[in-house]
Amino acid sequence: MSLATRNGSPVDAPVSPPKVVRQRRVRPGLLGLAVLLIALGGLGAAFAVTSVRATGSYLAVARPVEVGREISAADLITVQVAGGQGLRPVPAGRLDEVIGKRAAVALVPGTLLTLGQVTDDPLLGPGQQQIALGLKTAQVPARDLHPGDKVLLVSTPDDNATGAAAAAGTRFPATVIDTASPANDDKVLYLALTIRDVPAVVALAAQERIAVVLTEAA
Repeated sequence: MSLATRNGSPVDAPVSPPKVVRQRRVRPGLLGLAVLLIALGGLGAAFAVTSVRATGSYLAVARPVEVGREISAADLITVQVAGGQGLRPVPAGRLDEVIGKRAAVALVPGTLLTLGQVTDDPLLGPGQQQIALGLKTAQVPARDLHPGDKVLLVSTPDDNATGAAAAAGTRFPATVIDTASPANDDKVLYLALTIRDVPAVVALAAQERIAVVLTEAA
């Protein structure tokens, strides 16, 4: 309590009454807006959770598939993927549409398959024909040749030729379409060549005068 003096004698000073703070009234419109915003926020959170938890069955690569190789059912597996926004994997129900097509790019195990990775276009280009070339294991330029590999066929010397003709080697560019390994452990190359080169290559192959050089791997 504060004291004041009057003629030297202390007296009680008047005490100011406490201030009363008036409560602010909440407008019904603002209260309704707040409730609406809370409700919308809850709906948004529920939608986000539902989107993340939504799963679908899609095709994934089970084992390596080289460029140009025909895709089989054993190359693919079905996986469950949650979400998937921004991705365009092939649904598992479209498996029959993929089987029999060729890989347009190298397929890596553990990745989702997309339609852009497969094609049904033939590997033979305009003005090309396909031949089969049988080789001994030692004549193959790499342990494994894959569809899309670029090779060069070089004619070897003719034993009956002499002079410059014996040393000359004619070159024929070709592209590997497929390979096969018969039971005798030889190798068969299925090659795409320019039509004009086919007769000469066939004749040289019949004389066993062809060497194969790998120039570019797919």
